Amino acid sequence: MAKQEHAAACDDSFTALVTRQARFAFRVAYSILRNSHDAEDVVQETFLKIYRARNWTSMANERAFLARVVWRTAVDRLPKVPMEPADSEIASTGANPEQSAISGDWTATVHRLMDALPEDLRQTLALHTVEDLSSVEIAGLMGISEGTVRSRLMRARQTLKQKLAAVMAGRHGK
Repeated sequence: MAKQEHAAACDDSFTALVTRQARFAFRVAYSILRNSHDAEDVVQETFLKIYRARNWTSMANERAFLARVVWRTAVDRLPKVPMEPADSEIASTGANPEQSAISGDWTATVHRLMDALPEDLRQTLALHTVEDLSSVEIAGLMGISEGTVRSRLMRARQTLKQKLAAVMAGRHGK
């Protein structure tokens, strides 16, 4: 009987973890995959992996651990085709950037600009700004040095700043 009670307590502990962290896991997966259905699949796969391995019982920092597992699972789902070159222009959405700015659609413009970043810069920036992870957490998650994370963040911000300046000046796409 004690074994059943222990199993029930473990299941309750895991259920509480899923309840606490499911939205966070989804945001991490979505920031990489940019597709809600794929992100949901990654979250389910992640929690299933963690449950089967019983890893949730020994996590020192559950948010960092979970982010790392979600990130790796999501990256494994990315298409294995070469990404567009860094200098590629953003595809037209029918409205020019001035019209988007005038209509107050800055959020969509910024998202399009972020999506056009090279994958390594986009993922790093998304984890930092959207998921509010520190450079130390991102370094551990991505398996790179903290200096590399900071360098990628700086390059991503510089690139976005230049592209936003071009949008504001009406020169983007000319």
